[in-house]
Amino acid sequence: MVMTTVCAVAQTLTASAPSHVAVGEQFRLSYTVNTQNVSDFRAGNIPSEFEVLIGPNRSMQSSYQMINGHTSSTSSITYTYIVAATKNGSFTIPPAHVVVDGKKIASKALTIKVSGSAQSSNSRQNSDEGGEMRDAGSRISGSDLFIKVSANKKRVFEQEPILLTYKVYTLVQLTQLRGDMPDLKSFYTQEVDLPQQKSFSIETVNGRPYRTCTWSQYVMFPQTTGKLQIPSITFEGIVVQQNRNVDPFEAFFNGGSGYVEVKKKIVAPGIDIHVDPLPQRPAGFSGGVGKFNISAQLDKTETKANDPIKLRVIVSGTGNLKLIKEPVLNLPKDFDKYDPKVTDLTKLTTAGLEGSKIYDFLIVPRHQGKYDIPPVEFTYFDTATKRYETVKTESFHLDVAKGAGSASVSDFSGQEDVDELNKDIRFIKTGDANQHQLDDFFFGSTAYWVLIAALVVVFITLFVIFRQRAIDNANVTKMRGKKANKVATKRLKLAARLMKDNKPNEFYDEVLRALWGYVGDKLNIPVAQLSHDNISQTLADRGVHQSIIDKFIGAIDECEFERYAPGDPKGNMSKVYDKAMLAIEKIEEVMKKVKK
Repeated sequence: MVMTTVCAVAQTLTASAPSHVAVGEQFRLSYTVNTQNVSDFRAGNIPSEFEVLIGPNRSMQSSYQMINGHTSSTSSITYTYIVAATKNGSFTIPPAHVVVDGKKIASKALTIKVSGSAQSSNSRQNSDEGGEMRDAGSRISGSDLFIKVSANKKRVFEQEPILLTYKVYTLVQLTQLRGDMPDLKSFYTQEVDLPQQKSFSIETVNGRPYRTCTWSQYVMFPQTTGKLQIPSITFEGIVVQQNRNVDPFEAFFNGGSGYVEVKKKIVAPGIDIHVDPLPQRPAGFSGGVGKFNISAQLDKTETKANDPIKLRVIVSGTGNLKLIKEPVLNLPKDFDKYDPKVTDLTKLTTAGLEGSKIYDFLIVPRHQGKYDIPPVEFTYFDTATKRYETVKTESFHLDVAKGAGSASVSDFSGQEDVDELNKDIRFIKTGDANQHQLDDFFFGSTAYWVLIAALVVVFITLFVIFRQRAIDNANVTKMRGKKANKVATKRLKLAARLMKDNKPNEFYDEVLRALWGYVGDKLNIPVAQLSHDNISQTLADRGVHQSIIDKFIGAIDECEFERYAPGDPKGNMSKVYDKAMLAIEKIEEVMKKVKK
């Protein structure tokens, strides 16, 4: 065996191949670099006396070790060729090169002696893990290795979860398989966590015993209606085959050159899903689709005026929990309410999102008295009964005592007598007195009439201003539109804090809420009706240019994509945050111009 290593700043590129092979023998030529931060790998010019059958195949290895509380890790990348010798002689394979951290390192040359001819073997192996070990060069047909795609439901309502399953069936030695779900704009998609170490079982199909396992699963929430297609996916697999022309003892000592790896593309078929629109939505619809219940807790039933109390509302169940609206509180008059702190305790399962969302409201009674806090209602669409259901919490009775610095109406129910003792006889004022002429009065003077006119003008102005303000306040839709930017800005500030704390999941959820909430308030579109097409059409009707519409939709798509994209989370979060801010600013500019 020939083994050489060259070091460059603690990094090595190692070339490995058997030192002696026979004519017609297939062997493994590999190059290993002990880091994964590599680029631009280039093998040396392999002599024409060697035929490259497969390669280069790239594989990555990582290992972690903890000793006495200290953790260490190693990683490497290996580039592998399967080569066959065609002529006797002694041949040199030139050095290979690779760039590591911007620096170029090289291996040393390998010298391989070729003599004699390869021996044939008729043995055959079967693998318990992946299937039958076949001869090198054997054809892999579509019936030997395929993927079935299934959905637990093919006709659903909008926002109803679908479980999509990709299942592998193999009769050959499958060692690797890779395929990524494309970005689907019509679905909110989350991948189900499955074990990295795949476990195969036997399943008979058309009389043939296949080794099979569930390779990947996705829970998908359709965001639009109609006939939606989940496209086909091309997976790339690696199948190991046996080279029968290699002596098994020689194969053992030269790194397993008795086997070859063959790439195989497997196409998983697409599938159609029919999505029905929800029935006419009732007033107060939460946007929830699935099965839910609601409960509430009041931290105390006795308090003082101006002292805050916490009302906790818990929405739990199974369905699209991440997309529901905040519960609405109907509090007594003169109660102040602040935006709730939301705690997400949901988890993804094959049935959808399960768990609960907790809303902690801070409310402040301003006056003493006895108050009843009515139940909090939650209306959702039940996919089992196919109708809208309303669940509600219990009501609460609250006793509010007089607080420090507060005033109760009862405080002014009585009237105190004012005693003036020894003051019923007053002295005549003495000292200097101001005198004026008999007809010199302020009433009727020029200053009097000027003051009257000024007061009339002020009265009319204030009347017009407050009347318009009352009209605007009565117009809830208009007020929501005015406050849309302020609410979105507040949510983006929270997202900025989450980005700083390096919490990508909570960050992307908060940015999505900011974008969807902004456009829903600005355009007066209910949450349940929000979709890419609906937003685009409504913005276009308001006079917003198509390029700006594309930027806003792009911001939503970018956020949903980055939620699951690999790479640098902090860099991705910064990019998504900037894009969301720019999209909202552009919409605000155009809407203000249109209003003028």
